[in-house]
Amino acid sequence: MGFFLRRLSFYLVALLFAATLNFAIPRAMPGDPVTMMFANASVQVTAERIEAMKKLLGFDEAQVWYQQYFTYIKSILNWDLGISIKFYPQTVTEILGGAVGWSMFLAGSAVILAFCIGSVLGIFAAWKRGSKYDAFVSPGMLVIQAVPPVVIAMLVLFTFGLGLKWFPTSYAYTPGTLPDWTSWAFYKDVLYHAVLPLLCATAIQIGGFLISMRNNMINLLNEDYITMAKGKGLNENRVVFNYAARNAMLPSVTALSMALGMAIGGQLIVEIIFNYPGLGTVMLNAIHARDYQVLQGQLLIMTLFMLFFNFLADLLIVALDPRLRKGGK
Repeated sequence: MGFFLRRLSFYLVALLFAATLNFAIPRAMPGDPVTMMFANASVQVTAERIEAMKKLLGFDEAQVWYQQYFTYIKSILNWDLGISIKFYPQTVTEILGGAVGWSMFLAGSAVILAFCIGSVLGIFAAWKRGSKYDAFVSPGMLVIQAVPPVVIAMLVLFTFGLGLKWFPTSYAYTPGTLPDWTSWAFYKDVLYHAVLPLLCATAIQIGGFLISMRNNMINLLNEDYITMAKGKGLNENRVVFNYAARNAMLPSVTALSMALGMAIGGQLIVEIIFNYPGLGTVMLNAIHARDYQVLQGQLLIMTLFMLFFNFLADLLIVALDPRLRKGGK
């Protein structure tokens, strides 16, 4: 419980610090979002109406910066993220709520697939170190990881989408279709549209998990308990998975948690190229429109996901490693 409370306190302080940066950075950007909104509308607007709109959107110039800051912190606690400038009168919560599910599906699926595939490939690469398999798989994954994500996404798009026409190249489901979450046909349509972006997002991340698991396994294969297990004549699969891979998995759990936290906002390129309605696309539109309210909400959600999964990683490491539990006592 002491460990839990210490880590929770740390992450609460980190969240407050991130919220402070979240408040300051958008306001340091050049340009007045409200004035730009009316300028793009090409209409004559009185100064009184502009001031009223600024107050409605949280940019009340009558308040000094620290008053705006405390108002912002209060709104976070109430989960009132304000009204979008670009999509007025929609609220930020409505806009992000409609996008976060798609990003969680795409990013979460990609990270879990990459973790499972990369870890298994890394385990066998370490066990068969120096073989033709290791000489082909490990450098091959490193090459794929070094390729910019935009290049991989464009290659996949042109090859399987525009060239072979096997899969759709945009949207999360067929345009004009009404979402019906009780229909299996709608789920198949969603999965069909997700194949190409999911393929790209997964391929980008496999190399990191493979190399991490391979290095962890190699460091453990020379341990005394592995040598004893081999000497006792235990089955090779049991030695690999029950003895070596189990302990080598501990650092990978932390990497998996961090990847899940970062992936929520880390699929920007993939979402843009495939016109996928996730948080990355929303963030890009908000940057172009100087939509501070949406930017703040977007960065806040990304921060919450990152801190939550890091906190979860701390708890999982303690649960998986008996030495840490004994050390905590």
